[in-house]
Amino acid sequence: MHERWIYIGTYTGPQSRGIYAFRLGRGGAVPEALGCVAETTHPSFLACHPSGRFVYAVSEVGSNGPEPGGRVTAWAREAATGRLRPLGDTPSGGNGPCHLTVDLSGRHVLVAHYGSGSVAVLPIRSDGSLGAPTCVVQHTGSSVHPARQRQPHAHSVNLAPDNRHALVADLGTDRVVVYRFDAAQGRLEPAAPPALVLPPGSGPRHLAFHHTGQWVFVLNELSSQLAVAGYDARSGRLDLRQLVSTLPTGFHGENTTAEVGVHPNGRWVYASNRGHDSVAVFAFTAVPGPRLEPVQHQPTGGRTPRHFALDPAGRWLWAANQASDSVVIFRLDSDTGRLTSRGEVLQVPSPVCVRFWEAPLEKSP
Repeated sequence: MHERWIYIGTYTGPQSRGIYAFRLGRGGAVPEALGCVAETTHPSFLACHPSGRFVYAVSEVGSNGPEPGGRVTAWAREAATGRLRPLGDTPSGGNGPCHLTVDLSGRHVLVAHYGSGSVAVLPIRSDGSLGAPTCVVQHTGSSVHPARQRQPHAHSVNLAPDNRHALVADLGTDRVVVYRFDAAQGRLEPAAPPALVLPPGSGPRHLAFHHTGQWVFVLNELSSQLAVAGYDARSGRLDLRQLVSTLPTGFHGENTTAEVGVHPNGRWVYASNRGHDSVAVFAFTAVPGPRLEPVQHQPTGGRTPRHFALDPAGRWLWAANQASDSVVIFRLDSDTGRLTSRGEVLQVPSPVCVRFWEAPLEKSP
């Protein structure tokens, strides 16, 4: 048996004060609201340390110019209460940090900066706090969208399952930039080839790996398309294999996409639509060739589903509706991939990121 905790990153303002949390006890029936467990400014994306002892959050500030101004905050988890104890904040190495991840060795935090269009690596000290960046890489370029693609906008950074390559989705340049990652030194070097180039105006935002490590799903914010790319673990090479719309046939309203996730069994892929306000469900098959087929467009029960997360067992999906101040829980059928609302609406102000964390329960005496 495990006790599960869910941490919610938010945009702070009149209602939100920082990071919120819920606890699921034995059986995981009704979430227990813990309220705000860490007060901090605009913790819009969260990442957990592999040890489970620490949580990291971007502080999405300094987003209106090229000069560095972003921060990353570090927190220690209190095992009994789930509350977060501050370990300090550190300059993120760029402007407008919007996404971060912890490498599998637990020694570094990698940060993507939308404002400055750069990616940085920050070392993790033994006490969980962060040091100054060991590496900052500045992207260059632009693309066709007159407002959103006038300059680079690194929107996410993900590590390959073997921790050898970092993939950075750059919305501003229509590229997924691939770096060799040195986990010992905390350095990034361009891979060869250095990037997957997507069709003009795509706007790649987030991506997710298939559990086999052979496929990468890239969600394109501006074109509302989901891409499938083959991934070569030795070189880091990405090969575009398919593009499919995240919207149902006949929808003509405004829409941007936000988050992509893969079921643990690898058969189902999920993507959120903001505008259509849904989670699109796709069936994925790799043989005879990689193929996504639409299965469902499930309304999220609110407006602007900025992010969602699947629980580690693949039984539930928590959707964060930013503009409705709510998180809605869905049952997930692992045989069909389909979602069904569980009927629970959790009140969280301006939710933008959902993270699951599990801990072993102590045995009863």
